[in-house]
Amino acid sequence: MTRIFSGITPSGHLTLGNYLGALRQWVAAEHSPSDALFCVVDLHALTVEHDPARLRRLTRQNATLFLAAGLDPRRCTLFVQSHVAEHTRLSYLLECTATDGELRRMIQYREKAAKAEAAGQGVRLSLLTYPVLMAADILAYAADEVPVGEDQRQHVELTRDLAVRFNQRYGHTFTVPKATLPTVGARVMDLQDPTSKMGKSSENTAGIVYLLDEPAVITKKVMRAVTDSGEGGVVYDRATRPGVANLLDVLAACTGGDPEKLAEGYAQYGPLKRDVAEAVVELLRPLRERHAGLAADPGEVERVLREGAERARAIARPVVDRAYEAIGLLAP
Repeated sequence: MTRIFSGITPSGHLTLGNYLGALRQWVAAEHSPSDALFCVVDLHALTVEHDPARLRRLTRQNATLFLAAGLDPRRCTLFVQSHVAEHTRLSYLLECTATDGELRRMIQYREKAAKAEAAGQGVRLSLLTYPVLMAADILAYAADEVPVGEDQRQHVELTRDLAVRFNQRYGHTFTVPKATLPTVGARVMDLQDPTSKMGKSSENTAGIVYLLDEPAVITKKVMRAVTDSGEGGVVYDRATRPGVANLLDVLAACTGGDPEKLAEGYAQYGPLKRDVAEAVVELLRPLRERHAGLAADPGEVERVLREGAERARAIARPVVDRAYEAIGLLAP
């Protein structure tokens, strides 16, 4: 049976991009003949300045949205990263396997470090090393597949490299995973800046559709989405018409259509935006309703997370113990 692992960092409120690029894919995965683990990776949120109380709220909210999106704890293991010590136990062994150069080549590190330096802030060491912790998240569960967005593909490639390197040096210990990407909606872009990803932690929220936005707010954001100048009406071309292409990608992801064929049905941007807004509202309506019910019973969410962490520990501990032995550490 194929084992799947993936996670989302509680660095902000979950967005439409998180749903189309990750959560919906996770729900499909749990209904396939697989063993699936999904995680709120809260330790990754510590790599930048954060408010502790907000982090706790977002961790709980993300877990609640995982369930509202359709994840069934009877079919998958849902837990919080910091509740399973094997993640940090394994991370140090992998730090001893990784090199400084390959971590500094990580695109997200370079972008976030540059942003922090421009703001006059220090760059935390954990920002450099967190891809190693992400590798530990994956390798601790002997995962075969890692459903991720396009922006995380590089980190999964690093995970593969570290697994192969460790296995070659110390004997076969880890399963070498592969990234799996959704065919449509893998990288939903900001509605106001279609050259940038729709991110949870972006300062300008005008172009970000959050999963818990009210329908009127979603409609307003979509109708104000940046489109592109140029002749020829509505055309799907990511290179020259990124704004329109993003809207068509979102519509295709919501309706199951093909973005290029959908473009043929529109002569103007207005009708396209109205259809996109309606499709997004209807897609998220049941999720928002389920979230309201789950949020009213936080004890149930905590129970799911507690039981999920117990199952996760039972899977990860033997793998990490083998890694400790393989690398030469004396058993207690």
